[in-house]
Amino acid sequence: MTSEKATLPPGVLAGGFHKLKHGRFDITVLSDGFITLPLSILMPDGSPDETPSLLGRLGGDADSAPLQTNIPLIRHGNDLILIDTGAGANFQPSDGRLAENLAFIGVDPASITKVIFTHVHPDHSGGTTKADGSLLFPNAHYYVNEAEWTFWADPDYEAKMAEPLHVFARGAQRDLFAVKDRLTMVKPGDEIVSGMNVVSTRGHTPGHISLELAGDGNLLIGGDVIPNNIVSVENPKWHFGFDTEPEIALANRAAMLDKAANEKLRMLGYHWTYPGVGYVERNGTAYRFARG
Repeated sequence: MTSEKATLPPGVLAGGFHKLKHGRFDITVLSDGFITLPLSILMPDGSPDETPSLLGRLGGDADSAPLQTNIPLIRHGNDLILIDTGAGANFQPSDGRLAENLAFIGVDPASITKVIFTHVHPDHSGGTTKADGSLLFPNAHYYVNEAEWTFWADPDYEAKMAEPLHVFARGAQRDLFAVKDRLTMVKPGDEIVSGMNVVSTRGHTPGHISLELAGDGNLLIGGDVIPNNIVSVENPKWHFGFDTEPEIALANRAAMLDKAANEKLRMLGYHWTYPGVGYVERNGTAYRFARG
């Protein structure tokens, strides 16, 4: 598996992929690889005194840092569920490794029964189709927030959206339209399977959702509502450059951090240090991450 080892951060495959059981859910945290983001996106509000240390802790350099990409594969009864499809060949060359890592653990993409999009940025939905345009998960049914569909599928997006969002809209339409004949629109509060509920975490995109899994202390699968377990957890008032609705994103980020800390909920973050599973604890006016 040379390709994975060359494109995953150190240690991801050292003992196999991380597995956990939560209530009726058996979860394997796969890796899609990692993406590299510039300082201007990662922490635009950080001061020159603060950012070098954070970049170093992320394994970056003076200008950018890698963020890992964690994709939950969830067994629930007869269902095999993926949360997001990774990037495929549609974002950066260091990501798009989901199909290879499914093969690594012996899972046929045809066995996936459900795919749930937290949102349809290219690093979360770009792996929906293969290079020839066919579906990577040909037998899956797909789920997306109705508000996410409405925003990205707008045929007049070029007139209504800022120009930097146009490339995201084209990618979102590519991925959503590829599965529109097998797509269910969901709303916050809906239950996708027993014990898996849709939570609104609007802001990163207008239809961004998270998932709350019932169990012995619930598990929150957060997508990009809290972009990183170091930068965003320790500096909850800092913006993230890819948030479409920046102030709404900050408010919902604060609400989720507060909920997770108060209720001692386990979390799983998409761009958190692999495997992205742990808890947030209060630390003065901010928080800190504890793996667990």
